[in-house]
Amino acid sequence: MATLYIIGTPIGNLGDISFRAVEILKSVDLVACEDTRRTLKLLSHFEIRVKMLSCRSQNEEFAAEKVLSALKQGQNVAYASDAGTPALSDPGAALARAAAQAGHDVIPVPGPSAFSALLSVSGGRDKTVVFEGFLSPKPGRRKSRLRELMAMDAACVIYESPFRVLKLLTDIAEIDSERYICVGREMTKIHEEYLRGAAVEVLGILSQKKEQLGEFSLYIAGNYLK
Repeated sequence: MATLYIIGTPIGNLGDISFRAVEILKSVDLVACEDTRRTLKLLSHFEIRVKMLSCRSQNEEFAAEKVLSALKQGQNVAYASDAGTPALSDPGAALARAAAQAGHDVIPVPGPSAFSALLSVSGGRDKTVVFEGFLSPKPGRRKSRLRELMAMDAACVIYESPFRVLKLLTDIAEIDSERYICVGREMTKIHEEYLRGAAVEVLGILSQKKEQLGEFSLYIAGNYLK
């Protein structure tokens, strides 16, 4: 029976892709991906030519049927989101579930993840970490959820866009100005940057910049660690 491979792809630096991921991408009959244009750049970099299929959050259920059809015909398929590991704030979960329910092997090909990358340099000592991904853009809902997360003993990891990161940090500082956080920006890319310290201190540093560039990942320590 054919196999669906869930591929972890670079979050920035193309050198972070694994040898195994490249070999599987070369061997499969079809690559389903969140954005064919972005994945094409990755495939072209490694001189991989393979049929592609768009499978993004807006059409994941529909695209999953096409993938299942390919699997039923004996074709091996790889799935890759835009960057990082699929199904972590990215599409992929519905496809993996559908393929598994249809009796196909669904095999992970571990690779880059902003979540694990940030944890490795955060300096936190938490045994339990909650992955929250993106919070609601609505101020009230965002701050309410932050209060819940920051009341726990566990740490949490949040993703945020450059357009709302200062609002997010302001909310964190208002809830607990001394809470230890680590902010990663443009991770693995040329201008990557990491800021660590009390929430109010990190907010002050970022507030001095004329503009916020790149995608942000934030680690917030558990309630016991300051």
